[in-house]
Amino acid sequence: MKIKFKQLKVIPLLLLGLLLSNYVSAQQTLTLRDAVNYAVENSSNVRRSKLDIQAGKYKTQEVRAQALPQITGNGGLTYNPIIGQLVVGDQSFQLGRKWNANGGVQLNQQLFNQQVFTGLKAAKTSEQYYLLNENLTEEQIIEQVANTYYQVLVNRQQRNVIDTNIKNVRVVERIILNQYQNGLAKKIDVDRIKVNLTNLENQRDQVINAVTQLENQLKFYMGMPVETEIELPTTELTEVKGLPSMADTVDLSGRTEIKLLDVQRELLGLQKKAYISEYYPTLSLTANYSSTGQSDKFDLFKRKSNSTAFWYDASAIGLTLRVPIFDGFATRSRVRQANVEILKAEEDRRETTNALNLAYENAKIALRNSINTINSQRQNVQLAEEIYQSTQNNYNNGLAALTDLLDTENALTEAQNSYTQALLNYKIAEIQLIKSNGNIKSLLK
Repeated sequence: MKIKFKQLKVIPLLLLGLLLSNYVSAQQTLTLRDAVNYAVENSSNVRRSKLDIQAGKYKTQEVRAQALPQITGNGGLTYNPIIGQLVVGDQSFQLGRKWNANGGVQLNQQLFNQQVFTGLKAAKTSEQYYLLNENLTEEQIIEQVANTYYQVLVNRQQRNVIDTNIKNVRVVERIILNQYQNGLAKKIDVDRIKVNLTNLENQRDQVINAVTQLENQLKFYMGMPVETEIELPTTELTEVKGLPSMADTVDLSGRTEIKLLDVQRELLGLQKKAYISEYYPTLSLTANYSSTGQSDKFDLFKRKSNSTAFWYDASAIGLTLRVPIFDGFATRSRVRQANVEILKAEEDRRETTNALNLAYENAKIALRNSINTINSQRQNVQLAEEIYQSTQNNYNNGLAALTDLLDTENALTEAQNSYTQALLNYKIAEIQLIKSNGNIKSLLK
């Protein structure tokens, strides 16, 4: 009995250990690299782009089928209750018999069809388009996740700032209440500190809600279940080593956006060739073989020795030439429309090139400004902390007014938030610079 009792006592401990291990594993610590890698594997947008690649391959197979032999089979069974008559002079002849059966096979092979050949080239180019589109989707997801990731960190840092300020204000509140009870402070001072504390607590609630919303948005971009608990290391935001190397100009030939536009331009050119191909003649090989049986009884499929059915075969082989002569200028209109689309694609490429150059220049400016702001705000935070500590000591010794203490506390909060915002601006500009260089996927490594 004692052995059983010990076993029963151990089981709850094992269950408790399992529960604790499940709780720990449920909360995931995500570095930026972990987040972007998870997003590339699980984002719905990326998965859809991969499905587009598969669909593109199937589309190529569909177009390729047009250049392969097309073979069809046919068969039929007909019963004629009343058989028609052929009248010649004063005589009539029965046309056929009551039961007719036929079966055959037909072949059609394109020998020359410029539209089919152009379509094959377009289908292969479309596969390249879908591959580039998947790559662009991954880059956009990485950028989206990285920006949101840093926004979560900034808002969490702002929450920490507010928590520290609330702690400091509560210390002052206790001091003022003690002074008020001893007749050394006015009630208006007590009320003012309570108002300030209430405002800070309201700000904290707003920041907590903002953090929750941003975390949910981050998990949505990543393709992670929203109910998953995540923890982001604060070092991901504070690690600013200095300005990266920045060239005067950027080579855009490796940018996925430009490659994608070039492929689109190629597809439009092939579309134009497909329209022009409508002017070309087409040549195809046709062949067929059929067998037909007739009988007055339903004995078409019996052995010949026991059947009155009459069967005969037929076959034909030929070439079909189709020469377009005049289509009311419909083809010419389609070709001209294709020319317009090509010109529009060239304008899109020119505009995208300018936009990418603009983004690169803006990223360089933002990085320089952010690093300067970070350095100055870091010193400003230190100075504001010193001023706050000095003012708090003076207030405790009766050498400073409550207004001065609250002003320095607000100045410290503003300096801390400005420093955190500068870190966010730097990180976002850094992501833009990496993207401008075509290296956004380096965040996956």
